[in-house]
Amino acid sequence: MSQKSYDGKPTLYLVPTPIGNLDDITIRAINVLKESEVIFSEDTRETKKLLNYYEIDKKLIASHKYNENESSKKVLDYLDKGFNVSIVSDRGTPGICDPGFEPAYQAINKGYNVVCLPGATAFTPALVMSGLNPNKFLFYGFLDSKKSTKKKELETLKNENYTIIVYESPYRVVETLKLINEIMPGRKVSVAREISKKHEEVYRGLPNEIIDELGEPKGEFVVLIEENKDKETYEEIDIVSHVDKLINEGEPEKDAIKKVAKLHGLIKNDVYIKYKEAKK
Repeated sequence: MSQKSYDGKPTLYLVPTPIGNLDDITIRAINVLKESEVIFSEDTRETKKLLNYYEIDKKLIASHKYNENESSKKVLDYLDKGFNVSIVSDRGTPGICDPGFEPAYQAINKGYNVVCLPGATAFTPALVMSGLNPNKFLFYGFLDSKKSTKKKELETLKNENYTIIVYESPYRVVETLKLINEIMPGRKVSVAREISKKHEEVYRGLPNEIIDELGEPKGEFVVLIEENKDKETYEEIDIVSHVDKLINEGEPEKDAIKKVAKLHGLIKNDVYIKYKEAKK
């Protein structure tokens, strides 16, 4: 069912806030924050700094991943009373690797308007200044913190014909670059840190080259991985050859069959039967 964003109903605004420089906020975002009855914030201390900078005096209520169900009910209470409400994360756009989805989902289900303002998010400038193809990209968000799981994620992503964007912490960025070098040898990367802040830096090259430059990593990182330029993609290879290809690359037969089934949108047992018949 369609929903008009500006039909006079109470509205939940998802308001992007600066990821570094406090001047990186739109005039509209400032006005919406001023006109909202209350602001739900991931980190009220960080939001208070922003509000003080722009001389905005509004009630702040904490809304983070540990209390999102409870805070969502409070959001609905304000909307039920006819008030407009804003949600902000500590930096960037709410809902993009930050809290914001749950209250938005609840508000939509109750028929209220949910409006996201355009504004700051880290991956957009990181992509545009990466030197990698910005026309087709896949934003993955944070990779798993567990190395073995992260390795499986990168194995799945390596065949994508898009620039791949992931967020990473300073404590795991070197490990991630080493895995990219292992799983996608020869693939260029761009690593941006502290976007929009005084110490913003962008590293471009092969993963091992960047590791040598990083030293002791500090700040928040956006890692971009060059698209798969191999002309032979899983869409252009038959199932049996694809299983053989993965096995030759070191995958156990069982894992290769499972992965081929997933990539081709097939039932795993059907791929198994076809592969075994072909190998008789």
